[in-house]
Amino acid sequence: MGDRDQAIMDALPEAPVTPAADALEGWRSGVVYQVYPRSFSDTDGDGVGDLAGILDHLDYLNDGSPDSLGIDAIWLSPIYPSAGFDSGYDVSDYSAIDRIFGTLADFERLVAEAHRRGIRVILDLVLNHTSHLHPWFVESRASRTGLRSDWYIWRDPAGYSPAGRPRRPNNWVSFFGGPAWTWDATREQFYLHTFLPQQPDLNWRNPAVRAAVLEIIRTWLDRGVDGFRFDVFNAFFKHADLPSNPYRLGGRRAYSRQVHLYDKNQPELVELLAEIRQIVDELPGRMTVGELFEGSVRQAAAYTAPGHLIFDFSLIRQPWSARAFARAIAEREAAFGPGGWPTIVLSNHDQSRSASRYDDGPHGDARVKVAATLLMTLRGTPFLYYGEEIGLRDVAVPWAEIQDPAARRSRFLSSWWNRDQARAPMPWGPGPIAGFSTARPWLRMSPESATRNVASQTADPGSVLSYYRRLIWLRRSRSALSVGSYEEVGIGDASVFAYLRRAADQAALVVLGFGRRAVTVALPESPSGRPWRAVLSTHDPLPPAGDRLELRPLEAVIFVDD
Repeated sequence: MGDRDQAIMDALPEAPVTPAADALEGWRSGVVYQVYPRSFSDTDGDGVGDLAGILDHLDYLNDGSPDSLGIDAIWLSPIYPSAGFDSGYDVSDYSAIDRIFGTLADFERLVAEAHRRGIRVILDLVLNHTSHLHPWFVESRASRTGLRSDWYIWRDPAGYSPAGRPRRPNNWVSFFGGPAWTWDATREQFYLHTFLPQQPDLNWRNPAVRAAVLEIIRTWLDRGVDGFRFDVFNAFFKHADLPSNPYRLGGRRAYSRQVHLYDKNQPELVELLAEIRQIVDELPGRMTVGELFEGSVRQAAAYTAPGHLIFDFSLIRQPWSARAFARAIAEREAAFGPGGWPTIVLSNHDQSRSASRYDDGPHGDARVKVAATLLMTLRGTPFLYYGEEIGLRDVAVPWAEIQDPAARRSRFLSSWWNRDQARAPMPWGPGPIAGFSTARPWLRMSPESATRNVASQTADPGSVLSYYRRLIWLRRSRSALSVGSYEEVGIGDASVFAYLRRAADQAALVVLGFGRRAVTVALPESPSGRPWRAVLSTHDPLPPAGDRLELRPLEAVIFVDD
C-alpha cells in the first residue's frame, strides 16, 4: 500500500454517525440478489428483459416460504436511458427509466410489490461518468464558456507534434484500452474518459456537479429506493494537476502497466462519501455499497461504515483450493477486524461465473454447492448473482454476436474477456427460449437451458437450486450464520477448510471439503460442550453426530450444537 492510500485511510472517521443499529441489521443479516435486467425475464416479446419480468418473478425470489429462494434485497444493474455503448453503464438520463425496461410507473409498481414481500430494492448508480449523449455533456462540449463548460474534465493539449497533431495532457490510459483522452474538435480540447470515449468523466471538483448528483440520490430515495450500488466510486476524483502516472513492469494490458496514483483514490473522496452517507442515512434502513475499482482488501475495509458496504472481490480471484480460500479470508478478516462488515462475492456481471471458474466436468455441480455454502456462511453480506442458484455457466458468444463493447474493440488492441459470457438470459423452463421470452433473446441462451433451468431444478430435491433454497433459509433461521463472529478452525487436512460462527448462545461449524477423496477429520469441541449435530449437507444422508466426521468427496456440512 502506498503513502497516498494510507493517507486516505488515516483521514477516515473512526466513529461515523450512523442510524440506529437495528435499522441496519437487515443489511448485515440479509442476502442481496443481483438482477441483470436485460437478462432476467422478458414480458413484451422484444428479446430484452424488463421490469415487468422482474415483477413476475418476485415470488420466486421470496414469497415468505422455504419454497422460494429466500433473498432479502435485489440489486438492479442500470435501468436508466442509455445509448448502449456499455450495456447501460453510459447513462444519458439519471432520473428516468429506459423504455426497453418499461416506465417509471412500472418501476414504482416493482418497488411496491417488492416491499410487500419484504424485499428491498437497490439501484446501480454510475456517477464517475455519463454518456457522451447526456445533455450535460452535449452542453459542455458546445462551448468553453457555457453554464456546464466545466462539468467534465477538459484540458488543452500538452503541445503539438511536428505534424500539428495535439498531444494528450498526460499518459493516462483507458481501462478498456487506448488513451484516456479524446480530442474534441468543437472545443479544441481533450476530455477525459476512464472507460470508453462515449463515457466522459464528470468533474467532481465542480460544486455544481456535486450538487446535481446528490440531488439525483435524493430523487431516487424519495421514490422508495432502499439503497445504491456506486459504480467505480473510488475513481470519482482525479488529482487536480493531472500529473502522469508512473509506469510499472508487467501486466497484460496497458492499464495494468501503470501505477494509478493520480487517476483514482484521491483524498477528497473521504469528504464526499461522508456527505453521501449523511443523505442516505436521513432515511432509516437505507444503505450503499461501493464498487472498489482495482483496489485492495485493506482499502475496502477502510471505506466501509455501518450501513455502507464496499465490494471486496478477493474471493473471486481464488483458485479451487481450501488453503487459498483460507488465506484470502484470513487476510480479509484481519483487514476488517471484528467491528467491520465485509461483503461476500463470488460472481457478478463483469466476471466469469463461479460455476465456470470451478467447473471440472462431472464434479462441477458438487463444487458449486460447496462454493454456495462458502458464500452463504462466511461473515459478511452475500451478493448472489442471478443464475448462480442453478449453477448457470458462462455461455460462449461468437464474435459476430458480441455485445460487450470493450470485448469488440479490444480484438486488436488488447486481451479482454468478453463479459457477455456471464450475462446470458435466465432459463426459467425447458424449450428453445427457456421461458425467458417469446422472441430471440438479446444474447444467446445457455446450451444447457433444456435441463439447467428453474423449473427442472425446482422439481429435483438434489439440484443446485434446491440446495441454495435450503441453505439460504437455514442462514435466515440462524443468527450465528448471518451475523455471528468468525473463527477459522484447524481440521487436520489440507483439502478441508472449516470455521466457527458464533452469536450469543448460538454456534455453527462449517466444514468445506475441496478434495475429490473422502477424508476423516476430527471436529473441535463445541462451545456448549454438546455434540455437533449436522443440519445441512451437500450429500445425503446427513453425517451422524459425534466428534469425528467421515467427509465425503466435495462435501460441505453445517453443524449446530443445540
